[in-house]
Amino acid sequence: MSTPLITEEGLAKLKAELDYLWRTERPEVTKKVTWAASLGDRSENADYQYNKKRLREIDRRVRYLRKRIDSLKVVPYAKEQEGTVYFGSWVKIENEEGETKEFRIVGYDEIFGEKNYISVDSPMARALLRKKVGDEAVVKTEAGEFYWEIISITYQKQLPATESS
Repeated sequence: MSTPLITEEGLAKLKAELDYLWRTERPEVTKKVTWAASLGDRSENADYQYNKKRLREIDRRVRYLRKRIDSLKVVPYAKEQEGTVYFGSWVKIENEEGETKEFRIVGYDEIFGEKNYISVDSPMARALLRKKVGDEAVVKTEAGEFYWEIISITYQKQLPATESS
């Protein structure tokens, strides 16, 4: 099971997705289902079958989001974190061959669709936590041990401005 942590930005995205699904997409799909059902024989009505399936998917996701949002713990930025790798930090690392990587350590719910985000539960994140610039982290995976030096650590200090809904 994943650690139930999330950044302020991540929670805002989940809430926005829930709001969109519930207030925008679900009513539109419900109208399509009602319209398709009014045409008669539902067994051979592709519009009805597709939209009914989509409605079930939306309802499943809405239930998941409501339950998950309630169980998550927001980890806000704290000035004391500066200079050390903690949850929410942007970390730049380099290996012995000069290969560099840069990513943000976030909760499981935030990594989907984000190229440079890794879960706090990943082997890389676990190896980097509580390290400082210049420290070496040993990442243990099934493929072996990998050594990375921490080049920089930064934090996003405030929630980005969003449009009011």
